[in-house]
Amino acid sequence: MASAQQLIGLVKSHAEGDSDRFFDLAMQLSAAEEQKGHKRLAETLRQWANAGQTPPQPASRTPNLTPIAAPRGDLAQFLFASYPSERLNSVILPPLIEEELSHIVIETRMREKLEEKGLKPRRRILLSGPPGTGKTMSAHGLAGELQFPLFSVMLHGLITKFMGETAQKLKLVFDAIKTTRGVYLFDEIDALAAARGDGNDVGEARRVLNSFLQFLDEDTGPSIVIATTNLAEILDRAVLRRFDLVLSYELPDATAIREALERRLTGFSYARLSWKRVTDCAIGLSTADVIAAAEDAARRAVLGDRNTITTLDLVNSLERRRSLQGLGRGANATESTALSSEGSRTGASVSSKRRGRGQIAK
Repeated sequence: MASAQQLIGLVKSHAEGDSDRFFDLAMQLSAAEEQKGHKRLAETLRQWANAGQTPPQPASRTPNLTPIAAPRGDLAQFLFASYPSERLNSVILPPLIEEELSHIVIETRMREKLEEKGLKPRRRILLSGPPGTGKTMSAHGLAGELQFPLFSVMLHGLITKFMGETAQKLKLVFDAIKTTRGVYLFDEIDALAAARGDGNDVGEARRVLNSFLQFLDEDTGPSIVIATTNLAEILDRAVLRRFDLVLSYELPDATAIREALERRLTGFSYARLSWKRVTDCAIGLSTADVIAAAEDAARRAVLGDRNTITTLDLVNSLERRRSLQGLGRGANATESTALSSEGSRTGASVSSKRRGRGQIAK
């Protein structure tokens, strides 16, 4: 059955004449009942929700196409709503992290079964790790898997210099978390939840953090709260204790690099690639950088009227990406671009390149 907060939100939106909010909440209830196997009730809810729309919406409308009532008023300044199309299997993740996030989906869908035994699904998740390793995409994938709206909290609009104003805005966000089910993403939470013992700490920062912790404690659902950080070591320990699940992301290994490249190069021919050379060259880059390098190689191949991606194409693109990120490998970083296709045909050139690559990989 619907939670008390959902029913309150439904009645409140009807009383205030907020038809968009009413429709969104009704469709969320319908999706929740359908996930529980209550097909007839879900269809009835959809029909009545659609009947109140002008013009009427098709009765067969599926939950993942449901329009979202965009945040209004002050909330619109720091909360952005979307309906991601990604799924967890479209995000390249280590098996352990993928398994944990998949189980979050199961727990959320079977919330009623857990509550019968006095248990609750995990709803507060912290994702930590270097930039470009898939943290934000994981939030998109989780929202897409559950067919929940994704509400991204824009911290630059949330944090102000005026005493008490940030805490007031935080309260608006957590009120929405209670009344509008979705996945709420606090990206780069470091700005909000840095350690209270930090030497640069000021009274207002402590008050903001204390408010954030209080709101987390008072949050009873039904939404999922995801926070991401590139700097887990600076987070206040009290923040870490508030999360049900903390997942650590790392830079991709050779297997993940190859998977990312193969996914992005679908539609191109790359059967003759030297995967070891390519993955050795990519070690130390993030998944996002690897994908960007694959796209760069693909663009150049298309503009050169080619459908084949070569080892040299990828190595050159990876080295350019590394250079842009300030991660050059010294003198050897220009080795791949100096190679010519003519030279690569000779055994001497192949031998020379292998020796050079061996030095680079050290």
